[in-house]
Amino acid sequence: MATTGIFSNGPSVVIVGGGFAGIEVARALQKSPARVTVIDRHNYNLFQPLLYQVATAALAPTDVAVAIRSLLRGSNTEVLLDEVVGVDLDRTRITTIAGREIAFDFLVLASGSRYNYFGHDEWAAFAPGPKTLEDAIAIRRRLLLAFEEAEMCADDEERRALLTFVIVGGGPTGVEMAGAVAELARATLVRDFRHVDPASAQILLIEAGPRLLAGFPEKLGAYARKALAKLGVQVLLDTRVEHVDDEGIVAEGRRIAARSVIWGAGVRATPVASWLGIQPDRHGTIGVNPDFSLPGHANVFVIGDAAYALGSDGKPLPGLAAVAKQEGRYVGALLRNRIAGSNTTSVFRYRDYGTMAMIGRSAAVADLRGFKFTGKLAWLLWGLVHLYFLIGFRNRLVVLVNWFWAWLTYARGARLITGREPHQSVAKSQRQASSASVVGSICTALERNAERHRDDRSA
Repeated sequence: MATTGIFSNGPSVVIVGGGFAGIEVARALQKSPARVTVIDRHNYNLFQPLLYQVATAALAPTDVAVAIRSLLRGSNTEVLLDEVVGVDLDRTRITTIAGREIAFDFLVLASGSRYNYFGHDEWAAFAPGPKTLEDAIAIRRRLLLAFEEAEMCADDEERRALLTFVIVGGGPTGVEMAGAVAELARATLVRDFRHVDPASAQILLIEAGPRLLAGFPEKLGAYARKALAKLGVQVLLDTRVEHVDDEGIVAEGRRIAARSVIWGAGVRATPVASWLGIQPDRHGTIGVNPDFSLPGHANVFVIGDAAYALGSDGKPLPGLAAVAKQEGRYVGALLRNRIAGSNTTSVFRYRDYGTMAMIGRSAAVADLRGFKFTGKLAWLLWGLVHLYFLIGFRNRLVVLVNWFWAWLTYARGARLITGREPHQSVAKSQRQASSASVVGSICTALERNAERHRDDRSA
């Protein structure tokens, strides 16, 4: 079934993915005589760089997401809540999970990435990574429940496991998550419990390589490690994770009991290559032409995390929000010109404004075009840049107020335990059954005691 729009005679442009790249393409085409269809399995555009703050209760889900329909209200644009499962290049059609067949004149694949478990996808059930709102809420639930269960736990060994938090991956996501978990435990929750000390939580950041933040200058990686140490985070370098289950992990032959494991050890493209019937590289990405078109198919474009594209320095472009946005603007302008009958195309040049990573309160690292910053200045720059990239004035204002209040009071206003566990293993069921048995025994004892009192009064 082909989509329809107000410009019934215009070419059909189908955009798969409502993230940074896809939204930029759609916006560039809003005033063109094209029928634009945006397909995403979520109804929201997500600002992923701040998703770790949702996972650690610093921000609410609505602070970092906005409905796609509210961003694309052009009369030539249609938004579908659906998921692509196949692409027929010969028939110029895509197939969705809902059974739709949608014809296209131009196709833009900008479906993003997911976490890479390096051949162990079964670990995802035990070690979620902050990639979607559902992931972030699930992580927040695990973190907060760990403290609640530790408060009621009488077994010392189980309490230690509940208060042990493992973050896998020493890149920006892992560093930011480790710092946020440490601040949650040692600053926000420290006054809230009576039978357990949240500040005693053990937070481990595990990295398979020799240093943190491998994509940053070595000086900044060293600073990050020191800053994390001040927060009480134990950094384990040259340590490869060999197994993950709901009891914890095994790393370099050592079993670490932990009820909360968070994954941040690299990403892999969504199965775009599978849709196209193309062999991907080891990260799931697809090689593209300099204009991001698929080799042999000038009307099909792959952008964002799924594209293997080289920068002017000959190195692969990184999977960053800034890269995705610039690629989206470029392809959007290219399509607009082509639809208007112009074949003039400029060469894509990525403008690298630098990379940043937040570590904790007044601590961050920034590498901006060769200028390296650490500490409070980098922290302020990080905040300004992320506020700028957030979509919507309301989100910017709310996030700014939340950050200021958290900095002033150490409070985190999104500490709600919601949702449910997507996976429950036999071992976890046994622990819960054991807890239920204890509660049942207490209730039975209370009932018997009450009966004895009634008998005494009757006598």
